[in-house]
Amino acid sequence: MKYEKSQNGVITFSSDNFDSNNVAAIKSGVVNLVGAGPGDPDLLTIKALKIIQRSDVIIYDNLVSQEIRTLLPTSAEVLYVGKAKGGHSSTQDEINQLIIAKAKQGLSVCRLKGGDAFVFGRGAEEMLILKQHNIDVTITPGITAAAGCSSYAGIPLTHRGLSQGCTFVTAHAEKDLDINWHALASLQHTLVFYMGLSKSTMIEIQLIKAGLHAATPVAIIENGCCPQQRVITGSLSQLSSLVVDYHIQSPALIMVGEVISLAEQLQWFNNRVYTADTKQPVSHSIDKLIQLSA
Repeated sequence: MKYEKSQNGVITFSSDNFDSNNVAAIKSGVVNLVGAGPGDPDLLTIKALKIIQRSDVIIYDNLVSQEIRTLLPTSAEVLYVGKAKGGHSSTQDEINQLIIAKAKQGLSVCRLKGGDAFVFGRGAEEMLILKQHNIDVTITPGITAAAGCSSYAGIPLTHRGLSQGCTFVTAHAEKDLDINWHALASLQHTLVFYMGLSKSTMIEIQLIKAGLHAATPVAIIENGCCPQQRVITGSLSQLSSLVVDYHIQSPALIMVGEVISLAEQLQWFNNRVYTADTKQPVSHSIDKLIQLSA
């Protein structure tokens, strides 16, 4: 397998009977799986920034924000292997082979991923294949989107009297989604759906069908933790229409639960919180929230 890098950094692969085991190298390098967090460069960990600055090669995906990309050193070889709608997409196998090849050249490789590599980031898959090739791997955790974006939206994942837990769910699967909707609806947790925009209708219908009240508050956080962040709130029965009416684009996170009623009162980041014009989400006064917390 060969690859070519275009002027905009996109990697194009072509088959050439490539076998990563046959890459000549005196000594294998190391691969650092680094979580870049949810978008704000100030949320990078100190360790993540140190690894980025000293790496020979940086292989990053589509969820690494433009603000963080500006921090990538010019001394490193920077390779983009993300998936963008309507553009070229690298398969996971191609990405694995590229990482292996660079490591076996004795290079220090930073595999930079949005959020946290071990939360719906396929980090474990990459780590397993690297270990099978006897390549040293380290993990640097990042702030996952559910934690970062909810905080920047002024929506706590838990709040006494409203939610005693939170559950993260991916709405994307290789084949068929296997989600226990009845379990999710009965948890009384804050639900956070990753990669759920294209499945918003299914999320809405299945949760209501499973017993969650149609008036349950929902929020869609678009471009969370970035200057252009938008927070759209409404009710569960409006979820799919909110995606269309507000022209929501990826990356975006979907949240479901009573904690969303706090969004307007706790907003602090950029004041771009929009509430649907009809069927206002369930809201509580500050006095009522204090009573619930007690």
